[in-house]
Amino acid sequence: MRFLNPKTDFAFKKIFGSSQSKDILISFLNALLYEGQAAIQDLEIIDPYQAPQLKGMKDTFLDVKATLTDDKTVIIEMQVLNVLGFEKRVLYNAAKAFSIQLESGQQYARLNPVIALTITDFEMFPESEKVISRYALKEKDDLTTYSDDIELVFVELPKFEKSLDELTTLSDRWIYFLKQAESLEVVPQSWQDTPAFERAFEIAELSNLSREELDIFERKQMFLQDSRNAVLKGIQQGIEQGKRQQAEAIARSLLNVLDIETISQTTGLSVEQILLLR
Repeated sequence: MRFLNPKTDFAFKKIFGSSQSKDILISFLNALLYEGQAAIQDLEIIDPYQAPQLKGMKDTFLDVKATLTDDKTVIIEMQVLNVLGFEKRVLYNAAKAFSIQLESGQQYARLNPVIALTITDFEMFPESEKVISRYALKEKDDLTTYSDDIELVFVELPKFEKSLDELTTLSDRWIYFLKQAESLEVVPQSWQDTPAFERAFEIAELSNLSREELDIFERKQMFLQDSRNAVLKGIQQGIEQGKRQQAEAIARSLLNVLDIETISQTTGLSVEQILLLR
């Protein structure tokens, strides 16, 4: 058996945001937001497109959006690449999901809470070892809560290092599923008694895709790999540029101290490059 990579936007939306995904999404959100407690009994998966209220405002597209039975809204984004300004995009999407609830003339009291769940395939908070982080509006000194109306929850996949045998909680299983489903050949035996996981693996099984869906998935995989390679190339170029600048700085400091040949041997720069610096 082969399974989709849940970290691609196509697979993530298909597994967690399609019309047949309600039970899967309930289990997933209870695990990551409520520590496995059955806090969410029902929800409605809605269109993740957040239309602008004013002409000229930016359109936004989420991976999954749902309203819970207590009228709370949950927006979910799976992000593989650490693009410029991503942390601000999270805030923008959360604030927009909160604000677009009201029509003109409606009272602010009608606004319901929003939870923005962001799953990243990179570390957003390298200073912390926590896999799941939660942020809310609080007073800076005594940390009293101003409001629970907007909550930001982050799941950083690279920080999760448990093996299959070490999984103990529902959140462990779902995070492992996101990271490792693509590499699995069978559904883990201990998971087969949980309907939400059985259904998630069934949806994710490549053999269950239509020809059109498989083409879309393969294009998404190629785009993701190309994007990763572009990022890595940019990083490498930055490193090489940094090394070059450092060598040039050293060479400049030695121009009035050593002869050009010695400077060349010391810094790795050619004689022509050093003459240009002079």
